[in-house]
Amino acid sequence: MNDLLRRALADAQLAEDSVAARLGVDPKTVRRWLSGRVPYPRHRERISTLLGVDEAELWPQLAKPRPFPEPPSAQILATYPHRWSVPRSVWQHLFEGAHQEICVLAYAGLFLAEDTGLMRLLADRARAGVPMRILLGDPEGSHVTERGDVEGLEDSLSAKIRNVLWLYRPLHKIETVEIRLHDTVLYNSIYRADDDLLINTHAYGIAASDAPVLHLRRAAHDDMTRTYLESFERVWDGAVSLG
Repeated sequence: MNDLLRRALADAQLAEDSVAARLGVDPKTVRRWLSGRVPYPRHRERISTLLGVDEAELWPQLAKPRPFPEPPSAQILATYPHRWSVPRSVWQHLFEGAHQEICVLAYAGLFLAEDTGLMRLLADRARAGVPMRILLGDPEGSHVTERGDVEGLEDSLSAKIRNVLWLYRPLHKIETVEIRLHDTVLYNSIYRADDDLLINTHAYGIAASDAPVLHLRRAAHDDMTRTYLESFERVWDGAVSLG
């Protein structure tokens, strides 16, 4: 998935079909580029000219090696000022492209559970054999209560979690899905599909929906994503399975 190209098209207010027509290619080809396939050099040059950006901004992996290591920011594919500003298509492509594992760590994540289309997509991936681990806050847990008080939600957060558990019932019936409840302090919510992670940072007194999101991709010798993956495993190990 190439979020850099997708955002450049959005900034230029160009639809996939429009780009295909201007470049003289099939719209399916443009969709393949957005899914992560690297275009031929002649197409990369024409796309860059069309969008008015350098090729390296759209395909940083093709940039010439530097005489010094890439900074950690090279692992960040995209940033969003708020979770609600993450395009739905990003969530869709994230889960749609998963073949190895899908993981979710949140207190509630009601926005995801209420999206019928994404829930069907998750169910389809699970039925296709993709293991899925979901961690939600324990509605009776002390940290859920504390988080609700900080956000001014009182008992609403616990109610949201119970609602999510109800909405997740179809998923929970699938053999490859396991749901656990945790009672931990979350500094981030984590949404993982194979090597791609969306990290929804948490800020004191700010709802998760208003907090920033980082799109990371795991690479060799990657300390950045490893930190979040280890955090997920620690919460998972201490959580209680719904059975």
